[in-house]
Amino acid sequence: MADRNLLAISDLHVNHPENRKIVTDLRPETDDDWLIVAGDVGEMLEDIGWALGTLRERFATIVWAPGNHELWTPREEELQLRGEERYRQLVGLCRDLGIHTPEDPYPVWDGPGGPATVAPLFVLYDYTFRTPTAHTREQALAEAYDRGVVCTDEFLLHPDPHPSRQAWCDSRVRLTEQRLDACDPALPTVLVNHYPLVREPTRVLHHPEFAQWCGTVRTADWHLRFRAAAVVYGHLHIPRTTWHDGIRFEEVSVGYPREWRRPGHPRTVPRRILPHPARGTRCV
Repeated sequence: MADRNLLAISDLHVNHPENRKIVTDLRPETDDDWLIVAGDVGEMLEDIGWALGTLRERFATIVWAPGNHELWTPREEELQLRGEERYRQLVGLCRDLGIHTPEDPYPVWDGPGGPATVAPLFVLYDYTFRTPTAHTREQALAEAYDRGVVCTDEFLLHPDPHPSRQAWCDSRVRLTEQRLDACDPALPTVLVNHYPLVREPTRVLHHPEFAQWCGTVRTADWHLRFRAAAVVYGHLHIPRTTWHDGIRFEEVSVGYPREWRRPGHPRTVPRRILPHPARGTRCV
């Protein structure tokens, strides 16, 4: 099994037929490959279950972290679960399929480039990735509404029973820190979160007001504090490799068809996380 890979992909958005075909055609490189799925598989529970079930049949191990789209409560969904209840429903779906979630013991990758603890995280955002002219959440939201750049989360991602999304984020940050602190200190980690753990990747956004829905400043040192060999994220729909404090960050999203069809866009295939590609090479 020396040639097996730890791969990663996100933002499959299988409600789009073209993206659904990507999942239909996706295959591992070896029978023992693992696949990280870093959120935004879809929005309807039926679509999410189909995609994750399809991938689980093909890959030896699937590790999933939720994105904001999975946490929405679509009006078309028969069971109108919100917030924590919606998240627990998704965790239950994954467990039925034998997929690792942020609520389960973190698996250890023991293939090439390992051993490493693969930690799927569920950390939201708290509106702290703001523009220089917005000093509070209220100012940041006002700027976004004035410019017509408002994330759909404001209407479909409910924080129940928490009083706000930032309060839910606070709860998740504290819980996740406790779990990461309890990991084997002898092992490096692969940290997997739908949102970037550091602010820097959001600075290339065409609409900087959108960054407030992209993470929290409270995770800015986690790649150092928790011994990350690599950090995997999505959400931005800007697939690329960046380095922060000498640690590799992989944005692994597929995105919408109008995005990945653009000339020069990276291929819509999983990126290899471990074993480490040589620095300076594209991780595909």
